[in-house]
Amino acid sequence: MWVLALDSATTACSVALWSDGEVRAHRFTVMARGQAEALMPMVKSAMDEAGVSFRDLDLLAVTVGPGAFTGLRIGLSAARGMALATGLPLVGVTTLEAVAHAVSPAERAGRTLLVVLDTKRTDVYAQLFSADLAPLGPATALLPDDLPDVVPPGPLVVAGDGVAMVSEVLAAAGSKVLRASVSGLPDAAHVARIAAARAPDGTSPPPAPLYLRPPDAQLPRQGGRVRRD
Repeated sequence: MWVLALDSATTACSVALWSDGEVRAHRFTVMARGQAEALMPMVKSAMDEAGVSFRDLDLLAVTVGPGAFTGLRIGLSAARGMALATGLPLVGVTTLEAVAHAVSPAERAGRTLLVVLDTKRTDVYAQLFSADLAPLGPATALLPDDLPDVVPPGPLVVAGDGVAMVSEVLAAAGSKVLRASVSGLPDAAHVARIAAARAPDGTSPPPAPLYLRPPDAQLPRQGGRVRRD
């Protein structure tokens, strides 16, 4: 099985081609902006390196959020366009589970895993996972000071680009915190591996964006009212 995976939902842009349990080609660049211009050239470059065309693919995968509104829509739009043009099935993977799957088994062993992503505001996107990566609750957006109320007792490993925002709060509340050694940003390489294990049966709905709060952008106002045109 050949899987093409995309991610542009946070502050990175990545593409991966996965087959027979291995990543065959991989592109990853940290970028706060510019994913719209970078994503498709990265796809072409990775496919050229792997020596495959769209006719060789069996599955497409993309991150569905939570993340930046614009970056999230870029990846989803590209993946949906490819799926429509090729007829290939498309699997959605959350950014939080993509980061969770990057944490090594050794660091997860005997610990609850907390993934926290920086929202670029005062809160974080967060989700808890067991040591074997089973979700322990839904993804949520909350303030770092509220995390001690939802984190279970016992050893904890924390991953994601929001780690620095929450480590002191958790330590002050008595949690034994280990910082995961992964980069903290979603990576298409892990998205591809997750998608390969959950290939759709043909009846699954197309992936939809996961929004945990409204976008920062607002419609322009005219005369004190939101413009409708």
